[in-house]
Formats: sequence, C-alpha cells, structure tokens
Amino acid sequence: MSEQLSGSSRTPVKIGVEELRGNLAAYLRQARLGSTFLIMSHNEIVAELRPPAPSYHDRRRPGALRGRIKLSTDFGPTPQDVFDSRDGDL
Repeated sequence: MSEQLSGSSRTPVKIGVEELRGNLAAYLRQARLGSTFLIMSHNEIVAELRPPAPSYHDRRRPGALRGRIKLSTDFGPTPQDVFDSRDGDL
C-alpha cells in the first residue's frame, strides 16, 4: 500500500483509481477517521472520498429535547371545527 494513506481532512491526497481499487478498505477506514482523498484518472480529478457531513452522523435520539420545549402560556385546546374539517376519525 502506498504511503499516501496519510491524508487529512484539510489537505486532500491525490490517489489513482488503481490505487483506490487495490486498497479500498484502507482508504474507507481513513475517510471514516477524517481523511480526504481526490481520486485521479489520467491526471484529472474524477471523484472525492471524504467523511460524510456532520448531519449524516447525528441521528435523532428520542427524548433528546425532553424538558427543553415549552408550550406557550396562551396555547389552548384544538377548536372543534379543526377536528371536524379532518377526514376520518381521530
């Protein structure tokens, strides 16, 4: 395997398609740890391998906002006409 596996998230490392194919698992492991790689074919960048955006890491956790959401003091019951306008039974 090449010494090119030392990429960081700030400085992408250029690797060829054959290098990526031969060491795919290692490059994926490095990307998971924060490294970024530019995949080259005939001296042209064809793809970028990097960690997913933070939004993909954070999953919703039930109860994470418990106690932090408060209803307005003037919040009242749902009016009957809103219930009547819905299709089907509730």
